[in-house]
Amino acid sequence: MSNNTYTPPSVWRWEPGNGGKFASINRPIAGATHDKELPLGEHPLQLYSMGTPNGIKVTILLEELLVLGKTAAEYDAWLIQIIDGDQFGSGFVTVNPNSKIPALMDYSVNPPQRVFESGSILMYLAEKFDAFIPADAAGRAECFNWLFWQMASAPILGGGFGHFYAYAPEKFEYPINRFTMEVKRQLDVLDQHLADHAFMCGDEYSIADIAIWPWYGALILGRLYDAAAFIEAESYTHVMRWAKAIDERPAVTRGRIINRSWGEPHEYLKERHSASDIDAVLQTGL
Repeated sequence: MSNNTYTPPSVWRWEPGNGGKFASINRPIAGATHDKELPLGEHPLQLYSMGTPNGIKVTILLEELLVLGKTAAEYDAWLIQIIDGDQFGSGFVTVNPNSKIPALMDYSVNPPQRVFESGSILMYLAEKFDAFIPADAAGRAECFNWLFWQMASAPILGGGFGHFYAYAPEKFEYPINRFTMEVKRQLDVLDQHLADHAFMCGDEYSIADIAIWPWYGALILGRLYDAAAFIEAESYTHVMRWAKAIDERPAVTRGRIINRSWGEPHEYLKERHSASDIDAVLQTGL
């Protein structure tokens, strides 16, 4: 444990570039920093995103809808490079004033509808296409229980554990211990629940699974922060079974590579405008 102590000043002042991977884009104010219109493709659904856990929730759902034959779910997916500050362009801020990915525009309605926050987009699309939300009242409530559990819990995994374990310029014992403890508690919540359920809402795959898997499934499978050994991922046997089952779904394979700009050639697709875009990328890995 470090002996260094920090005494907060009476009034906090922002110091740009205070360290960390994302220091160059962090700031305590909202709004656009530059004028930049968003691109517009041919489909009614226009997604502006990046292949982070929050981003691929939406592309996985869209690909699942297309597997079901919901042809109106065809979409264009445009890459927003958050490390370059694309999310602060005027066009993006108009769609999401919070300057976070993902953001969606639906031009199939009049007037066009903006939708931001990943959980809100999942609900909007699932309700629009009548899929991946249980039809009965009890199942619907359970689905939303777990969807909002994820929305409330992921900041601990991403903003807390992820920041201090993987991205902070220095390693500090206290925050790593604090957030690791909470992440492991969350994994235990999932593990106990999945001991008695195939998916988060019982036997029915839903947007709750789609929301949770990119964070906790990726963590368990060793794809997030390279932390699987650190958190003893193999000990969460029911979460591991669930994560592997979802990982094998064709729509998940397709959705998780979209709006990525890193990895092996068969693992990323910067923009998606048709199914053939994904097919071409996946074939490079065969």
